[in-house]
Amino acid sequence: MSKRQRLMAILAGPAFFLVCYYLMPVSALGSQQANGAAGTVVWMALWWILSPVDLAVTAFVPIAVNAVFSLTAMKPLIANFSSETILLLLGASVLTAAWEETGLDRRIAARLLSLAGSNLRMQVAFWFLLSAFMSAVLPNAVVCAALVPISIAMLKYVGEGALSKDGKGALLVLTIVYGAGVGGLATPLGGAMNLVAVDYIEKLIGHEYMYSEWVIRFLPVMALLLVSNAIFMVLQCRKDDSLGGSRKYFLEQYRNMPRMRSGEKAALWLFLAAAGLSFARPLYSALIPGLKPAYVFIICGILSFIFTEKDGRRLLTWKTAQQHIVWALMFVFAGGLAAGHLINATGAASALGEHVAASGFSGGPVAVVMILTMTVILSDITSNTATAAVAIPIVIAVLKGAGVEPMPYLYVAVIGVNLSYMLPTSIRAIPVGYGLRPAYMFKKGLPLTLIALAMLSIACTLLWGLYD
Repeated sequence: MSKRQRLMAILAGPAFFLVCYYLMPVSALGSQQANGAAGTVVWMALWWILSPVDLAVTAFVPIAVNAVFSLTAMKPLIANFSSETILLLLGASVLTAAWEETGLDRRIAARLLSLAGSNLRMQVAFWFLLSAFMSAVLPNAVVCAALVPISIAMLKYVGEGALSKDGKGALLVLTIVYGAGVGGLATPLGGAMNLVAVDYIEKLIGHEYMYSEWVIRFLPVMALLLVSNAIFMVLQCRKDDSLGGSRKYFLEQYRNMPRMRSGEKAALWLFLAAAGLSFARPLYSALIPGLKPAYVFIICGILSFIFTEKDGRRLLTWKTAQQHIVWALMFVFAGGLAAGHLINATGAASALGEHVAASGFSGGPVAVVMILTMTVILSDITSNTATAAVAIPIVIAVLKGAGVEPMPYLYVAVIGVNLSYMLPTSIRAIPVGYGLRPAYMFKKGLPLTLIALAMLSIACTLLWGLYD
């Protein structure tokens, strides 16, 4: 990017914000503050896609804008930069820093390559399905926090770790995030957005909603999404694309490695303990309600500074840890949360829903398309959970007001709430924090979004009997 192009890209962000804030009619989103929130999201999207400044810098735009224009209360906005998910990502970064210090990352990389082979299509399919199945029972952020560092270690091992080059590594890491998004739809345990939906369903039906019923209703759509998304990602690879070497070569590399040292074992067991306790939370949540996955990862991260090798050397020190921690990852994620907070706190999201409601639909295929489009776009701009909290009650209220049974459309909204592909918000900020370009994510995510919307609109209409 030339100096002039960079200057134009820098100015484009605040220019669009000012247009939204001062020139957009107040009636568009209900208030000037809501217009400003929308302008802030446009500003951030432009800077993330065009990258005239570092990605982490863009994450602080909501704070700067809010300080000057007072769109909403500052304290709740800033709280997004110290949320539970940020702590989870920090803990995971500390644990994987211990991998790099001990050489465990190279051992894991060689083992994974010996199992799945180096063919890029096989690797994409492997990581997509693994991420999707894990996300069926674990929060998306936990799955991404666990799998992305492992894949990065493998990619570095074969020389594909530079995600900013839009190469094989970028596609592979993006695959993990997309898999986690799709997998979350499988069960109510797939994320907080699903639990929000369950709460509204129980209010509508007046009794407990069985999780088995959720699985039955969403299984056909889940299967359709798994197959279509996996095929789309696999087709992004050429048939002969490879990460280098062969399964036999990497198996020999793995077998020729020296025996695991005590430090490697400690680094491995700490990470497995964090992931395992996060997975097993339902077993102890009543006994220790405060021990959520974020705090499990932080505790295990603290322990990594306590363990020592057999020769007395510390497993990890802060001086070495801070060199390996991907700070941009946490800031980009927090910036996305902050942008979503602005959209919701100023009423911009609710206004968008009311515009959809005022369009006069009264059910049928048109309503299906509109609900899917609204929820998918909102999930990309804010977060899946925030979209569920805003969109689902709007869908219920609008359809009840039109004299239409809302339950089938609520299920349609749940499908849209779980899907998002284009912008580096929510879990999609994780690979961006490791160097993936947002422009690359948008390039791959836009066609996948359009395909998913078209396919799901047809599927939901054909499967209407499951939701009625």
